[in-house]
Amino acid sequence: MSRDEKTLGAVLTKLRTRNGWTLKEMSQRSGIPMSTLSKVEHGRLSLTYDKLQKLGERLDIRMADLFAEDEREASPVPIMGRRSIGTMESAVRVDTPNYEYRYVCTELRNKRMVPVLTRVHVRSIADFGDLVRHPGEEFIYVVKGALIVHTEFYDPVRLDEGQSLYIDSGMGHAYICAEGYDEVLLLGVMSSAEELPPIRGA
Repeated sequence: MSRDEKTLGAVLTKLRTRNGWTLKEMSQRSGIPMSTLSKVEHGRLSLTYDKLQKLGERLDIRMADLFAEDEREASPVPIMGRRSIGTMESAVRVDTPNYEYRYVCTELRNKRMVPVLTRVHVRSIADFGDLVRHPGEEFIYVVKGALIVHTEFYDPVRLDEGQSLYIDSGMGHAYICAEGYDEVLLLGVMSSAEELPPIRGA
């Protein structure tokens, strides 16, 4: 990992400092133990996407804005005509036991989706742990390798390079390397629950 690489720890430290919170105050606001936050800030622990989403909810920060560097207040009205060029150098890296996330285009606030390049390392559902669930929807595209997708309500399905999948993120799910692959590269795009249109009749 390069010295200039952005990490989750650096993002949380900057967020805490910007708001004038002590570690204890951030712990009280987020509901995450102070020892856990300290480990994350020092790069000894990470948080999965669903845990990051819960952190954002508790701190009243949209998931799409969590990694934004701009300190201005987020406008409630989306700004039209924006663009962002994402690079691996400017991406925020978040490592978990199963995945290595690279959050790209992080400087934009009020995004309606969260683009993430993900390297999948886990090779069995037994090693994965509990299925992941979080509000919203997600789309994944297999850039390199082959993947087995496990979901709560469907049989496992294999996705090869160039194939994609769209799911309800509230359904438990896990992405596992297919047999013969040590790593799979995905492009994922997630929405937040607040961006979903209301369901008719609900």
